[in-house]
Amino acid sequence: MSCNWGTELWDQFDNLEKHTSWGIDFLERYSKFVKERADIELSYAKQIRSLSKKYHPKRSREDESRYTWCLAFSATLRQLSELAVQREELAENLNTQIVCELTRYTQEVKAERKTHFQDGRRTQQHIESSWKQLESSKRRYERDCKEAERAQQVSDRIDLDNKTDGEKRCSLKARQTAQQKKQAAEESRKDYVTSLNQFNQDQHQHYHTLVPVIYQRIQDMEERRIERICDAMRSSAEAERKVLPVASRCLDVMVDAAEGIQPRMDTRQVVEVYKSGFDPPGDVEFDDYSSTMRRSISESSYLDNRMEGRRHSRKLWPFIRKNKLLTLLSSPRQPPPPPPTSPSPGGVANSPQSPPPASREPITQRLNDFMSSGSRTRKQCLRSLKRGHDLLQGSGPADCSHLPPEQRRKKLQTRINNMNEEIQREREQRDALLKMREVYERNPQMGDAGSLEPRLDEVKQSLQRLEEELRRNQAWLSEADSKACDLSSRRQSGGCGLNSQVDTPGSSSLKQLEDRSPASRESPDGSYTEDHSAELQFKSRSSEFDDDFEDEEPLPSIGTCKSLYPFQGQNEGTLSMVEGELLSVVEEDKGDGWTRVRRNLEEEGYVPTSYIKVFLDSSAKGFVQSSRLV
Repeated sequence: MSCNWGTELWDQFDNLEKHTSWGIDFLERYSKFVKERADIELSYAKQIRSLSKKYHPKRSREDESRYTWCLAFSATLRQLSELAVQREELAENLNTQIVCELTRYTQEVKAERKTHFQDGRRTQQHIESSWKQLESSKRRYERDCKEAERAQQVSDRIDLDNKTDGEKRCSLKARQTAQQKKQAAEESRKDYVTSLNQFNQDQHQHYHTLVPVIYQRIQDMEERRIERICDAMRSSAEAERKVLPVASRCLDVMVDAAEGIQPRMDTRQVVEVYKSGFDPPGDVEFDDYSSTMRRSISESSYLDNRMEGRRHSRKLWPFIRKNKLLTLLSSPRQPPPPPPTSPSPGGVANSPQSPPPASREPITQRLNDFMSSGSRTRKQCLRSLKRGHDLLQGSGPADCSHLPPEQRRKKLQTRINNMNEEIQREREQRDALLKMREVYERNPQMGDAGSLEPRLDEVKQSLQRLEEELRRNQAWLSEADSKACDLSSRRQSGGCGLNSQVDTPGSSSLKQLEDRSPASRESPDGSYTEDHSAELQFKSRSSEFDDDFEDEEPLPSIGTCKSLYPFQGQNEGTLSMVEGELLSVVEEDKGDGWTRVRRNLEEEGYVPTSYIKVFLDSSAKGFVQSSRLV
């Protein structure tokens, strides 16, 4: 069905103006709706991301990476973050593809509508002026006709009454006036006809040519506006449909993660984590308290005195031996002595400016000083500090013998795996250095092969230390495996251990009393043991406590130095030297006047910076500068 506003609505100019104005208002309202929806999508995405971040573990925990239900929840949180990304993409598409385009098109359609209706008003003004001119000529013609008719009537009446000469002259004058009025009426008639023809022509052109063209343009503009709204709605739906496949995949991943939860595996994992490997306790034996009445008074008093002495002499085992953590942290705190005026051998030792003996400060003060020192010092001593802290807190020995058998095996196996990886890295670094040395030897212009020797020595020493530690841990693992096998065989044999022994109550109690002799030993934590193994374990722990610091990886050398004057190190942490001695520089002066040096990879300590001349390696300078920036 054909529809033309120019022919169907030729007299509805005002209504068309109102309708098109309402259409533009609707366009602006729809643009605002899409913009607010995009803001809602952005807010939703922000809230979803915040929720996912809130419930996501702050750091990777071993427990959460072990159980399937924790892994499923982590996967759900990751997919929620992906859904938030898709919602943000939807909001961006709505803003860029719809809101911005509709805003620009609204300005264009407003300008176009204004132009069309201005043309329509001009045509209306033209036809109205033509109509007014027609009405004016018509009224003038009507007036002239009436005046000519009255003049003719007067002339005719005078002619009938014509009797004298005077009356004849008046009749002639009246006829002349009537003739003039008739001519004026004729001219008014001609003007009226001309105006009427012109108005009819203008009116035909207005309603059959100008108005249809203008109204057709307005109709086309309105149809384009409606099509643009249709496109915007379609684009909005397509933008949301575009993110639906990704959202569907995220939901599928969530469902798969939920279906991947395995309760039986998680419960089995709990067994693997917390299994101790010990046998369940056996039956409780009968304690015959009547045997205590047969003890002598001297024996009872001896045992009571021994128990009281043990309570007063109980001491934490890490402080029985010399604590090397305090020695490590006790660097010279006093300012270094000034260089002597003459390099006499006794100039330093007998100098009144020599530093007084170092006072023992609390460990908290030493830790604060340690944390306020240079970054490189903190990095190199961090492992030693951790080991000392663990020992002070009562952690177990290096062989993990304080752990249950099953947990000990797992701990040692993990440690061995880490050592194997570290050994592999050290071997790759050694091979790379060897290859680089061969290249330098073949092409001396590329570099000095001798400059790689210190680094090669350090890598070899580190590799040797790691291999020794690996062998030691492998031996501990073999021991743990053998004990686990013994426990398993005993469990399978039906409990032929302590529970299979049947003694009389009296003999059992007497045997226990005989075992409680003065030769019993005290364990490191102050508790009593039933055999001599506690003393051996205490000695091994003490030696391992020392070995933890003796096996510590030495700091790399950053250069060499030559002593200008002799120095007698009397304080703890200082190193004595003679004039002209060559030493390796381990740590540069941090501003306190002391430099850390080493002699033959064995002796290490601080010497006054003013007493030596330092020669730093070029590569070590860059390393020191980068360490200060950390």
